[in-house]
Parts: sequence; C-alpha cells; structure tokens
Amino acid sequence: MGLGDPDIGTRNEAGIAAVIGVLRQRLGDRLQTGEALRGQHAHTTTFIPPQLPDAVAFVQSAEEVRTVVRACADHRVPIIPFGTGTSLEGQINAPQGGISIDMSGMARILSVNSEDLDCTVEPGVTRVDLNTHLRDTGLFFPIDPGANASIGGMAATRASGTNAVRYGTMRENVIAVTAVMASGEEIRTAHRARKSSAGYDLTRLMVGSEGTLGVITSVTLRLQGIPQAISGGVCPFPTVEAACNAVVMTIQMGIPVARIELLDGLQMKACNAYSKLDYPEGPALFLEFHGSDAGVAEQAETFDAIARDCGGGPFLWTKEPERRTQLWKARHDAYWAALHLRPGSRAIATDVCVPISRLAECVVATQDDIASAGLIAPIVGHAGDGNFHVSVLIDGDNPAEVAGAKTFISRLNARALAMDGTCTGEHGIGQGKRPYLIEEMGAGIAVMRQIKQALDPHNIMNPGKIFAFDA
Repeated sequence: MGLGDPDIGTRNEAGIAAVIGVLRQRLGDRLQTGEALRGQHAHTTTFIPPQLPDAVAFVQSAEEVRTVVRACADHRVPIIPFGTGTSLEGQINAPQGGISIDMSGMARILSVNSEDLDCTVEPGVTRVDLNTHLRDTGLFFPIDPGANASIGGMAATRASGTNAVRYGTMRENVIAVTAVMASGEEIRTAHRARKSSAGYDLTRLMVGSEGTLGVITSVTLRLQGIPQAISGGVCPFPTVEAACNAVVMTIQMGIPVARIELLDGLQMKACNAYSKLDYPEGPALFLEFHGSDAGVAEQAETFDAIARDCGGGPFLWTKEPERRTQLWKARHDAYWAALHLRPGSRAIATDVCVPISRLAECVVATQDDIASAGLIAPIVGHAGDGNFHVSVLIDGDNPAEVAGAKTFISRLNARALAMDGTCTGEHGIGQGKRPYLIEEMGAGIAVMRQIKQALDPHNIMNPGKIFAFDA
C-alpha cells in the first residue's frame, strides 16, 4: 500500500444495517446517514482519498459511547472515533464502512485541580476552549499542534506542536484516560498521582493508539503555570544548516527555550505574502522564551550571541503580546500560506523526525531532493526536537505529479530512518504512513499486532490503521 492508496476492506452489510437500526432507536436524530454529513467525517484534509462511514453517531456521554460500541461489537461493525477531523494521515477514514462516533457533544471540563496542576476533560473539548476556561486560574495547557484540535484526538494521535521542546508532547502531558474498549467495557488507565509503578502503563498504550484499541471518553492532563513574562521573535540565517547549528547549540547550552521553529526560505516567502509580513525571505528561526522578566531577556540575548556565532542574526525579539501573536499566527498559518505558492494545488503534508544532531543534514538533503525532483515543497519544523514538515504541492489530477510526490515521500522517510529517526514525529501512522512503520519497527509490528488482537479480536476499532490486522 502506498500513499493515497488506502486499503478497501470487506464490508459487513448485514451487520451495518442491523447496527443502524439499533442506534436509531437509542439515539434518534443524533444518528445521521446523510451523504454530505458522512463526507465531512471522512478524510478530507490531505491527498488520501476519503472513505465514508455508513452513519455518524453524535454521542453526548460515556454511556452512549458504550451503547454504540456494544451494538457494533454484537454485529462486528467497525467504529471510527472522530474529534475535529484535523488528523493528517487518514485516521478518520472508514475503509470497511461502519459507524463514526462524533465526540463533539462530549465537551465538558469535568474538573480543574489548581493545586495539583491538572484537569480532567471530556474528549470533545478543544485546546482553545480549555485554555480559555483556564485563563483565570493562572494555568494553561501547553500542547499546541496548530489546529484547534480536540483533546481526545490529540491524545489518540499523540500530538505535539510548537511548545514540545519545553513542555513535551501528549505522551508526557496525559496523566490518565478512561476509554471504552472493544468489548463495550469502560476502563480507567490510572489515577491522578504524578507517578506510579503499578502494573503496565495503560495510559501510554492508549495515547497514540489512534482509536485502534478503544474510544477515549475522558482525559486527565498536566497543566502549567502561565509564565510571568514571554519574549519572542525572528532570527534570519544565511542557510538552513546555519539555523540548525544554532538550534543544536541552544539546546546543548541548556537554554530553556519554549519554542524554536525552523522555516526555510520558500516558507518564509509564503508566510510574508500570506500574513503580510516583511521579514527577510531566507531561512529563519521563530523563537519564544518563558520565565521571569529578567530571565526571558537574558535568554533572548544569549540566543542572539549564539545566532551571530553561527552567521545569523540579528535576533529581532519583543515582549509585546500583539507582535508575538502576529508572529505565531503566521507560523500556524504556514500550511495555508504554502498553498498560495501554487494556486489551485493540493498539499501533501508529511513529517519526519531525526536526532537534532542530524537535523541540518536531513533538511539540506531533503531540499536537494526537492530541487532534483522539480517539486514545490516548503519546509517548516519544530527544530528543537528534530521534527520537520514538508508540504508537497501537487496537481491531484495529474498522475505523474502524484507518482512523483509518492516517490519523494518514500525517499524522505527512508532518509529519516537511515539517520536513526522516525517516519513521523507527530502526524501518526493512520493509513498514509503504514509502509514506513514496517520499515521502522521491524519485528516490533508483530508485538503491536498481538496487543491489538488481544484487545480487539474482531478488529472493529478503527480497522485499516497503523498496521494490517493479520500478518
């Protein structure tokens, strides 16, 4: 299976019809089968073709999730959890049809424990809504993947983002989840204690499982104190290699940078045009520092010295919230900015991650590959942890361009793996990355498959994702 060619599974027509009948009685008009609505719950954000579910169940409680799962388990019908639909590797497609469980109606913030710096939320809460709710507590949730994703979806895909270099990913920030398993039973993976050595780490098993083991019904999260002061800005560099060298030196010196984002020259050109900025159109780093007033100033000045040692600078930084907001909005709009480089094109957004000592080598080799292949493909990355993204702009109706993009992405993944990296730092596997996970994990795939078969013996939980159910 290659990129854009997801499996087409065997449909259980009789079972699907029976489940739709049962759920109509239980959910009423919150079970929808209209084609337009089903299309909205299939994969539409990238080049992978959408595969529609047969119905969408709009659940409002964990009990209703159990109802849907039990009905599907009784008739062996696939279940596809749906958050906000911002995943990028086909995680919400329904290759065998089935029931999409829309979690947007489960959007309550269940508790905030300010003294313990944690909270528990339902899966449909979005990261923006959570931080709005937390604003008056002096706390915030730091994981920021760019899109206003749901917390349940972020946990399921082990999301990351611009703040990961300081605050970690969802793996480090999820304390516990509750989830309905394939049997219809709801489990709790942990309590709120900050550490535990009690048995298997079921929380980590569920985080990143992409809905293939269970449906998450609540998430307990670590929170952080809102910094006293924040500084941030842009630093230009003559080459991508010089920018990456500055990143490595910054991390090795222990500077507690909160965000350090790499944009190549093409991406800077796109961001300038789309967001109406006037930064130099060459490689650049976007940075942010959190701490005290004196601390963030000292960190910015230290980074400026590092940048100059690497041939870059000056580092144009500020503490003004309005200017920082403008900067990070431009970074978050990088995908849309890239599309304007080739009007009418579609973007295949893909990511890899390598040890930061190999980041410059990997990015430069990727730029050379892009040039040799004649592609338009800007690069942006979470440079502090070695993760970068390439948006390959193609005419989706041109078979030659599609084939060329697939071949390039295969080389990109092979390059990252050869550097002891991974085929995905934060997008997850879904359908699009399945072939590369096999190359990355080798015999480890068999262990994953055994876990899946033990917990979901009839393969009803988001089938066709991560790896093939049968060897």
